[in-house]
Amino acid sequence: MDPATKLRFDSPLLRVYEDGRVERFFGTETTPPGFDAATGVTSKDVVIDATTGVFARLYIPDLRADSQPKKLPILVYFHGGGLLLDSASNPTYHRYLNTLVSKAGVLAVSVNYRLAPEHPIPAAYEDSWTALSWAASRDDPWLSEHSDAGRIFLAGDSGGANIVHNIAIMAGGTRDGLPLPPGTVLEGAIVMHPMLGGKEAVDGEDMYTREIMEKLWPMMCPESTDGLDDPRLNPMARGAPSLQQLACRRLLVCSADLDLARPRAAAYYEAVKASGWRGTAEWMESTGEEHVFFLSKPECDESLKLMDRVIAFIAGN
Repeated sequence: MDPATKLRFDSPLLRVYEDGRVERFFGTETTPPGFDAATGVTSKDVVIDATTGVFARLYIPDLRADSQPKKLPILVYFHGGGLLLDSASNPTYHRYLNTLVSKAGVLAVSVNYRLAPEHPIPAAYEDSWTALSWAASRDDPWLSEHSDAGRIFLAGDSGGANIVHNIAIMAGGTRDGLPLPPGTVLEGAIVMHPMLGGKEAVDGEDMYTREIMEKLWPMMCPESTDGLDDPRLNPMARGAPSLQQLACRRLLVCSADLDLARPRAAAYYEAVKASGWRGTAEWMESTGEEHVFFLSKPECDESLKLMDRVIAFIAGN
């Protein structure tokens, strides 16, 4: 059969062909940056790496009413989509960040990292690290004039939450390449409905989700020799970096009782608490809701509760 027509993976969201061609049926919509009248937030796109095309969408709240403008925390956000779908330009994320920036009073950097399988892992992690280093360097007028690199928060949902964990681990270890600027402080990490895996099932884990990941991970990360126990997917795997290495001072792990990824999220939270990590870990579980519900139903009660919790976490409450 012709590799151009033979399917390697097929789902309602994504098709991957043997010749490497990818068709996406979800998360391809985009919306431009600009002023959002509903929240008063202004956004713009900034290219971070011209070679790779990686860019960030920056969001700044309305500061005109501040008689004594103060430096804002930096929120570096990584969108979800399983590292395969979506973008920082997606209307759903654009709306979510406008609201979060307005309510939390942060300057957000939403990272448009490269997607697998065209750009295999570790591309997404490398792009995200580059974006964090760029944000911490405050190499943009909005960042240099209005942000505080001593108060940086990482946040993401689903695949983006996976990135949050890996970036926090990378920041706590030694690595070659682009360092974080002196004075950079990762005050907190917000891990929402994380995409995690592992060869051994955890209590309550959905087997269908495991089967899908078993098919996808080799395409997403051809270099991996550990399968679902790759430390980037399973932070609790044998040989994974110690969770004590998490560089953030505080951690908020969020899930929902109907989220198929909840068992892994709960196991991760418990593992962090038991690891001897010196930071403070918190757990929030939404009731009667499914995976990343807060993106599609932003006005429902549980979404509003989650938003309030994220805002309080950023404020240090």
